[in-house]
Parts: sequence; C-alpha cells; structure tokens
Amino acid sequence: MLSRIVPAGIAVAESFGDDPEAVLLPEEEEHATAMSDARRDEFATGRHQARRAALCLGIPPAPLLPGAKGAPVWPDGVIGSITHCRGYRAAAVGLSQRTRALGIDAEPDLPMTDGMLEAIALPEEREQNGALRRLHAGVSWDRLLFCAKEVVYKVWSPLTGTWLGFDEAVITIAPGGTFRARILKAAPEGDVPTTLDGRWTADRGLLLAATHVPQDWRMAHR
Repeated sequence: MLSRIVPAGIAVAESFGDDPEAVLLPEEEEHATAMSDARRDEFATGRHQARRAALCLGIPPAPLLPGAKGAPVWPDGVIGSITHCRGYRAAAVGLSQRTRALGIDAEPDLPMTDGMLEAIALPEEREQNGALRRLHAGVSWDRLLFCAKEVVYKVWSPLTGTWLGFDEAVITIAPGGTFRARILKAAPEGDVPTTLDGRWTADRGLLLAATHVPQDWRMAHR
C-alpha cells in the first residue's frame, strides 16, 4: 500500500501486524526493557520494517533509537519515517542527498470520536470535511485529515526543531488521492517550504498519507 504514495527513490517496507522475524539490536533492546509486550512487538516490527527498507537502498542495519521528541534518530545520510496503527506497521527510507524530510502515517479508516474533529480542524477544514462526506462516502475524511496533519508535523519538526499545532497548517484534501498543506507558522530559519504536497490512499480498512521535502524543493516550487 505504502509504495503507491511515496515518490521515486524512497524505499518502503510494511506488514499487516507484528512480524515474528522482527529482532531488536542490542541498543534497542536496552531501550525496550520497560515496554509492555505489545508495545515491544510494535516497536520491534517498526524497526524491522525500517531496516528492510534501508537494505533496498544498500544501507546496512543500524540501531534506531528514539530522539528527544520520540522520533527515530536515523544514521548519517539517511532520512526516514516509521508509522504503526492497529494491524499495520510500515517504514519509508530515503537518502538525505535527495530528500530533506519525509513523513508517513497510518490510521484506521474509522470516524474519529465526538469532539475530535473540532479539536484538530480549522473552520475551513470542517467545511471541507462536510462536503467530502456528502459527495464521496466511503472514506473517514475526518480521520484522513488527522493523518495528513500528522505527516506534515513529521516533516516540519525535524526541519525546524519546533512544534506545529493542528491550527498552524491548513490541509486541502482532493478525493483523487492527493492533499496540500499550507503552513501558517513562520519557519525559524526561513529555509523550509510553506506549502507541502502529499498523497494518500485508503484500502484494507486503513488510511495512509505521505509527504516529503526534496533537497531541490525551491526548484519544485517555482
């Protein structure tokens, strides 16, 4: 599924549940000692998928420990993203010489609980959600909005080192499988795009979204 929505040059690996072949490296084992069995299996499978994807690019296995904000710390020269939800674990990996940042997210294709849309969506996004529900039934558009906001944050955070709130990006979703994020917050260094384009897909009861920032993003935005 994930390969449908990532750009060329990005390697992916996925599993529809925990992988019995997933093995943690010694440094990761130490980090995982306090985890519950379920969380450890999820953690191990995510790292296993990341190493599978990395091998497709000729990158040898390396420990992927969480950084200060919880995201994996990737080896030098490597950019990546890991996601997991019930029944799905996946990773996407690229080379930093081509990609500055990469974000993927997976969510169950189920409506969010009452009040959640109001908590994450701007007024125009709530209006968009209503229109999509009326015209294109069959997708949990509110959950997809959350999914898209998650991948935007996964790109923004490593690029800027700052938080991005739900109300600091406006997401426009196209039913055909694309979305665009307009960042409302000024970048600390100013060297990041204020518009991000991404893709999404829905299948097997899941929603997946992905976006990235190429090294030559200024050329792409001309």
